[in-house]
Amino acid sequence: MPTTTLLPFTNPSISRKSGTNNSVLINRPAFRLTEKFLLLLVFSGFITLCFGAIFFLPDSSKLLSGVFFHSQQTSMAGSGPKLDGGRELESDKLSKIREDHEKALREAKDTLQKLPEQIKQDIREEKQKVVQDSASRKEGAPRLPNFVFRKPVGATGREPSDPKTRERQAKIKEMMKHAWENYKRHAWGSNELKPLSKQQHSSSLFGNIQGATIVDALDTLFIMGMHDEFKEAKEWVVKHLDFNVNAEVSVFEVNIRFVGGLLSAYYLTGEEIFRTKAVDLGEKLLPAFNTPTGIPWALLNIKSGIGRNWPWASGGSSILAEFGTLHLEFMHLSQLSGNPVFAEKMMNIRKVLNRLDKPQGLYPNYLNPNSGQWGQHHVSVGGLGDSFYEYLLKAWLMSDKTDEEARKMYYDAVQAIETHLIRKSNGGFKYIAEWKGGLLEHKMGHLTCFAGGMFALGADSAPDDKSGHHMELAAEIARTCHESYDRTATKLGPEAFRFDGGVEAIATRQNEKYYILRPEVIETHMYMWRLTHDPKYREWGWEAVQALEKNCRVAAGYSGIRDVYSSQPSHDDVQQSFFLAETLKYLYLMFSDDDVLSLDHWVFNSEAHPLPIIRKSDQKQ
Repeated sequence: MPTTTLLPFTNPSISRKSGTNNSVLINRPAFRLTEKFLLLLVFSGFITLCFGAIFFLPDSSKLLSGVFFHSQQTSMAGSGPKLDGGRELESDKLSKIREDHEKALREAKDTLQKLPEQIKQDIREEKQKVVQDSASRKEGAPRLPNFVFRKPVGATGREPSDPKTRERQAKIKEMMKHAWENYKRHAWGSNELKPLSKQQHSSSLFGNIQGATIVDALDTLFIMGMHDEFKEAKEWVVKHLDFNVNAEVSVFEVNIRFVGGLLSAYYLTGEEIFRTKAVDLGEKLLPAFNTPTGIPWALLNIKSGIGRNWPWASGGSSILAEFGTLHLEFMHLSQLSGNPVFAEKMMNIRKVLNRLDKPQGLYPNYLNPNSGQWGQHHVSVGGLGDSFYEYLLKAWLMSDKTDEEARKMYYDAVQAIETHLIRKSNGGFKYIAEWKGGLLEHKMGHLTCFAGGMFALGADSAPDDKSGHHMELAAEIARTCHESYDRTATKLGPEAFRFDGGVEAIATRQNEKYYILRPEVIETHMYMWRLTHDPKYREWGWEAVQALEKNCRVAAGYSGIRDVYSSQPSHDDVQQSFFLAETLKYLYLMFSDDDVLSLDHWVFNSEAHPLPIIRKSDQKQ
């Protein structure tokens, strides 16, 4: 028991060292009334703070008095204390002390029983809470606070009033049913579906964790009003979603798909199981940050806590888009768990990045977690870099526009990107090239096409009255990416397309001609529709729906294709989980009213899982 907890009940003139108190008490044949009163108060405080001993142990007053006296007696006997000039402690005085101790404890317990009803009620409730926590939580699991769930704003909405828009929305919902029902029929519980083989597909990105499609699809099912399907998905999560695996996982992929999907499901429904699972998984990812700099490893064995980086990543470096795409989820984990460690890990990443020199103001894709130095100077707003920039902007938006550090980092980065990476082709198409140590590679990846939506989302608050400029830039990127779709036989875009040798917005290498159900072009069209209401963006979205139905739909789901320029493309036989999480969700939102998951209230993580803005009034101090 810390001494300070007894201060309110203790006379400050009496020493708090037990030896001094004992010598005063033992030197007299009996207690005076005032001493008994003080002792009663001390033990009342002691029993109140340690109520567990009173309420949980049988006949606890005797047990406490016996233990206390025995320990004091043993101490005295062992050291042979001499009192009052060397006289030995007589047995009758020892008996008197024991009797007085026991009497004081009985009186203190009687006093406690007479406390006001409110105090006793609080004690009973605290006892019950301890019992419930012990029964419901796994050993070592984080204790969650009494977080007040607030009804989400615009989680679902009415059908569009326009008949044409309503019909298109219904078609996208039917596509979701086709993808979900075939996953359920042929690959239930596994990570993904092989729709041609009609069997399960499990990527090594998730180790032995299963159910990626289920968790990724939770919020899409809910938003589309597919309540029966959502219920069966939730039941699987309750009974089968298990993170206690001895396997190496991608921290980035597990975070955006599993943590993000569970957080979103919680915020949409208020179902406690989703919050508990999200925090549990977040806790299991924390060992990835055990590096000299705090920059996390890309890969983590969840059971052993041992991490490492991809062997191909520039001398053991971590990847910008991976360690830079944790912020949204981890800030919400701190918000929901009351544990600041998640937010602290994110702030440390910022600290490391801000102390580094950036070549030309750009962020290279590789950072060594041991030395804290950049790897090779390769810069991309597509693969390896993309969602880092997305999360800078969305960190600011999600903070209710209070995270000024994120805002500055984002707009500084966009300025450097525009200066050094954005170019215009002879045909008038703006594109974002890749930078390799000062040399530009004039290609743009499908992944890079998310940037149109990002520029549009950040345009309203651009510094130096550049809002209109950022919006124009967003429209230019959207046009270029649509062109990459329009110039193929399938009307679906390639993995990468080039602007060199007289070629514009076309893939020239065979290994860049595939399409794996990616969402980035559709994502930009959705943002552009929401922020401009220019009808061409909905038309471009509908063109993508028709192309998906014609080229990717098969009897048992949807499959990626190997060559978008072939009029009869072959399929890759994988229905990616992000097709249900992102591609279909963005299409559905494009043909929904703006108040369904309004951008004024929600931000989407990199897997399109909606997370609510953390309002100023809710932010932890």
